[in-house]
Amino acid sequence: MSASSERAALLAVLEEARRRGFLGPGPVDEHVRQAERFRCRIDDLLVRGALFVRAVDLGSGGGVPGLALAVDHPELTWVLVEAGERRAAFLQEAVSTLGLADRVSVRWGRAELLARDTQLRHQIDLVVVRSFGPPAVTAECATGFLRQDGYLLVSEPPYPQARQRWPAEELAELGFEPEGVTHGIQALRQARLCPERFPRRVGIPAKRPLFH
Repeated sequence: MSASSERAALLAVLEEARRRGFLGPGPVDEHVRQAERFRCRIDDLLVRGALFVRAVDLGSGGGVPGLALAVDHPELTWVLVEAGERRAAFLQEAVSTLGLADRVSVRWGRAELLARDTQLRHQIDLVVVRSFGPPAVTAECATGFLRQDGYLLVSEPPYPQARQRWPAEELAELGFEPEGVTHGIQALRQARLCPERFPRRVGIPAKRPLFH
């Protein structure tokens, strides 16, 4: 499939996601542009020597950024993690439609549980997150997937925040070191494997966040 055909197929899938209510408001092209910001951040890290083979899109929803990045990075294998049953079923359809089934899989379930699956725990090089939850919840749910020196990439709000969203001291408890925002994407390196107790039980990261 040519690059133009791949893009057309991706846009059609994302239009269907929006029609079903799985993608947020605004033109589909804008959602794709957000995925491209992740691509730019990934490319920057690759230039710096990062090694990415296995990736997770956490809370994949309608497939952004995971499906778009899977199209852009054919060298990576992807796991799209989604807690909603209907969304997960749609993502499975989308993977088949886009011809990505050989390197993209969908896992339906809560991140707190999937991060303890032996096939995923500490096995992932890259976790991307567009819209999952507050920073403390996102960091705790992502950390269990990542190997040492893997990366968590999170889309940041478009406007400056009055508070520090990613406090280094609190993130250190999870083994993370924040590396700052480029292209609107925050990068956190998994400098050390997270302690065995993380993530905590389903719902606890949101009820009792490690930081605010």
